[in-house]
Amino acid sequence: MEVAYCDTKKDLPAEQLYRLFAAAGWTGSEKAPDPHMLENFNAPFINSTLVVSAWDGERLVGTVRVLSDRIIRSVIYDLVVDPEYRNRGIGRELLRRCLAHFPDTEWLVQTEKHTGRYYQRLGFGVYSDVALTIPSKYQVGQ
Repeated sequence: MEVAYCDTKKDLPAEQLYRLFAAAGWTGSEKAPDPHMLENFNAPFINSTLVVSAWDGERLVGTVRVLSDRIIRSVIYDLVVDPEYRNRGIGRELLRRCLAHFPDTEWLVQTEKHTGRYYQRLGFGVYSDVALTIPSKYQVGQ
């Protein structure tokens, strides 16, 4: 398996992104996903500052997106690797490439407790300030 990385394309195929998120268990338990959400599944990526993707041939096997002001702060969103490709360093490489783009910014990532240690092993520390949220309509009930 030769994984290739891309940091110049943000318009990832929506159907491949959805398949990747579904494989990772990130799409929720809906039996009939919202068609508008499916059609626009790549919109958050298109509207991000940076997207780094991992490919096995034509197959999307991992991705991460970043929102950044490019000077002060950068935020990691949606680091996901296909379960079939995990434990091969793909997530680590995706993050390394993100950090290389904006090396002098503060980096933030919001994650779940069970994945927090992954980021801590990669140099992230626990953020002690308060974070507040209003969930999107796709997060309600989670």
